[in-house]
Amino acid sequence: MFEKNADQRLVAWSEFRKKLETSNEPIQEAIDFYSNAPLVSIHTDPWDNSVWPTPWELVQENQYCGFCIVLGLCYSLQLTDRFSGSNFEIHIIIDSKNSATIYLLTVGDKMIEHSNGETKCVTHIPSYYQTKKKYNMRKTQ
Repeated sequence: MFEKNADQRLVAWSEFRKKLETSNEPIQEAIDFYSNAPLVSIHTDPWDNSVWPTPWELVQENQYCGFCIVLGLCYSLQLTDRFSGSNFEIHIIIDSKNSATIYLLTVGDKMIEHSNGETKCVTHIPSYYQTKKKYNMRKTQ
């Protein structure tokens, strides 16, 4: 999807979300999908949600820092019927052991962590992770 022009990306993203509706592992499939996104070092300020791109702006701009990958995962899952009843939260976490910033997306009772350029499902977070900011993600229409 990411190598296409803006209009083609919007169509491909819609088709991808439809595929998630019947996937056996939709969260892993979303993680795999965004592993192909074109990476930039910084695109969006995670601390100021007033500047976050909408789902459609994110696809249109096609530039993904670590935080935008988490936003893309959130938007892709939120905009499915399958996850319409789920609660979504984005946590900005400081890993005090490694002095690193971690982005965590919770989808109901599932957790998706993005750190050091890697995105994965996790079952627990270490005690040295400190949540510094939490955003309740209301569904975008």
